[in-house]
Amino acid sequence: MSTTETDPRDAPRASGDGGEAEPILSARGVEVAFDAGFAPGGGKGTARAVDGVNLDVSSGEIVALVGESGCGKTTLARVLLGLERPTGGVVLFEGRSMRYGSRDLRSYRRRVQLVQQDPTGSLNPRRTVYESVAEGLRIHEGTTADEAEQVAGALSRAGLRPPERFLSRYPHELSGGQRQRVVIAGALVLDPEVLVADEPVASLDASVRGEILRLLLDLRDELGLSALVATHDLGLAWNIADRVAVMYLGRVVELGTVEEVLAEPAHPYTRALLSVLPDAGDGEPVVLAGEPPDPKQVPTGCRFHPRCPVLASGEAARAGVADLCRTVDPTVLEGGAERRVACHWAAADATGRVRPGVPGSG
Repeated sequence: MSTTETDPRDAPRASGDGGEAEPILSARGVEVAFDAGFAPGGGKGTARAVDGVNLDVSSGEIVALVGESGCGKTTLARVLLGLERPTGGVVLFEGRSMRYGSRDLRSYRRRVQLVQQDPTGSLNPRRTVYESVAEGLRIHEGTTADEAEQVAGALSRAGLRPPERFLSRYPHELSGGQRQRVVIAGALVLDPEVLVADEPVASLDASVRGEILRLLLDLRDELGLSALVATHDLGLAWNIADRVAVMYLGRVVELGTVEEVLAEPAHPYTRALLSVLPDAGDGEPVVLAGEPPDPKQVPTGCRFHPRCPVLASGEAARAGVADLCRTVDPTVLEGGAERRVACHWAAADATGRVRPGVPGSG
């Protein structure tokens, strides 16, 4: 697909300081609930994998969605890709609600492409690199006269140069980093506007992770691509993201630019995640008590309060918000560029009074 003067990827990249670029992809009040066995006391249980999420990705922006395993990152990514239909809320693309007819989804998935976590598992071992990259083209367009040119161009943009060296190879003949580049090329061949990447470097050696992250940054700068990157690695978020959304038990609990969230974290959960990084400074790592709660039994009040070190240490009580933490659910955060935190303690001033009008103040 050739670009034109009205190609939406020509829009300026969203600035990291809360620029005014319009979101290209948004979640508005997205909820995903699954039937999950039986609830305590009888009856069917419902697991709220995603429980009210507002999130925006602007043109040319990389947003990192971070959190522990099981927090809902992958489920939200699947919803944004149209692979999972939300049980509540809506997904917007260029301001229009996603439609779930087969023709609508076919068109949408050409413009919003998935980059999978495990390139070894996502590439068919019996197909050559050429066949793997051309598969998306054939699904959407059929075989075309310029297919070979498009495949070679996608491989080149993914950093496999010269592409002719790789066209006839099979996955087992490639390194892990090269396989991931083939997966990325398979997405790029359709000229998408958004990439949704689920743990894109988790299966790679440390020596090649930086190369793949640099590739994603180059694609943003050169092609104007937007990306949502789901990861548990805050170090990855620091190196690649413009903005960070921290997710816990189906909700975004902190949102802001990478500098705001990772240099000056406000939510106790974000602080705990950052404290265990190797270069986190001289402070002691914060070890959270217990496992994340069962999504079939979301705690009352702040869903993080059973594990919150601020509540356990008495700091929340000294700030006068301990009862709020246990009984009042913090506000579901809006999805714009403004810094937001869903935490009663973070919203309290030094005297223990809750500041009115602060997101998360209840």
